[in-house]
Amino acid sequence: MWSTRLSVLLFLITGTIFSQVKLLSWNIENLGKSKSDANITFMANTIKEYDIIALQEVVAGDGGAQAVAKLAEELNRKGSKWDYTISDPTSSSAYKTERYAFLWKTSKVKKIGEAWLEKKYNIEMDREPYYCTFDYKGKQFTLANFHAITKSKQPETEIKYFKFLPDQYPKLNLLFVGDFNCPQSHTVFNPLKKMGYKSVFINQKTSLKKECIENECLASEFDNIWYNAAKISVTNSKVLHFYTTFKSLKEAREISDHIPITTEIFCQ
Repeated sequence: MWSTRLSVLLFLITGTIFSQVKLLSWNIENLGKSKSDANITFMANTIKEYDIIALQEVVAGDGGAQAVAKLAEELNRKGSKWDYTISDPTSSSAYKTERYAFLWKTSKVKKIGEAWLEKKYNIEMDREPYYCTFDYKGKQFTLANFHAITKSKQPETEIKYFKFLPDQYPKLNLLFVGDFNCPQSHTVFNPLKKMGYKSVFINQKTSLKKECIENECLASEFDNIWYNAAKISVTNSKVLHFYTTFKSLKEAREISDHIPITTEIFCQ
């Protein structure tokens, strides 16, 4: 009897663990015409095991949307049905503007409504966040996809507006994902922390150096995922060192100068 109960308990536990949503975020660096078919295939093979993909640095011009469509087509050849949505170009200057994209397995999650770019703070943030709400087994959560201005431009001057977003969208369970161009230890994140938000990664470098130095190939702690710990649980968080597949960082950087970050989320 005890062994039967133990087996049932283990089934329930492992079933819960493996049924969580696998989220991946990746600054894909100029995803557009410059990416070859081989690049697209490599990206698809890298991300195919995940359920929702948040991409930053999709080219704002014609090539960006086409590259995302090609990536979705390649993913659809891997055994699961994928859908995607692409943002309009962000409201920043022509030199800085880009698009965001979400891709997801339709068998795993359902997209709720239309995705949208932030409207209230689109002037304060060069590349305003791109939101998309998903439903997983009756629980909804909204990803805010974001790419901050570069470190030299002081990204904290626009990240500081994040503290207003939970109140702006009180009915949404927000997760902030993307490339913040500053570490989670920066004081600009303190207001979010006081609201109960936690970063998935701490002291995890995510950008690639131009050359590995003494086997150290990562440069800065830029990419992260922020979640409300009262509403979301995370597990199995890791980064994907895709560059180890290549002979040099120069070759790897043809794919991207950032590595993907991943976690599994469960709405409480």
